[in-house]
Amino acid sequence: MLFVRTALLAAVLAAAAALPVWAHHSHGNYKMQEFTALKGTVKEIHWLTPHSWIYLEIKDAKGEPVLWALEGASVAQLRRRGWAAESIKVGDTLSVRCHGLQDGSPGCLLGYVAVAGGEEKLFD
Repeated sequence: MLFVRTALLAAVLAAAAALPVWAHHSHGNYKMQEFTALKGTVKEIHWLTPHSWIYLEIKDAKGEPVLWALEGASVAQLRRRGWAAESIKVGDTLSVRCHGLQDGSPGCLLGYVAVAGGEEKLFD
């Protein structure tokens, strides 16, 4: 009986530990099967967890500025990939490859980012 209680307690604790993984939202609002290439100027950057954000001003087909909201990985993930808070600054020119929003509004899930003169690196 003690073995059954111990096994049940272990199963409950394992399930509780996995809940944060299950609770993470999906990326169903993004076109995950294709990339959108953008180039623009950083207007804001927010190094946050669970997701960082870059606000990039892009010129549309008419030459008008459009602000895009680009969702990236957490601060810990970005650090593991070689990014630091000072890697990207307001005013920098970035080239990005990202997964656009399903509804066509100006937003993306970042895949890769290249700072002007630098090599492309994973940002998600």
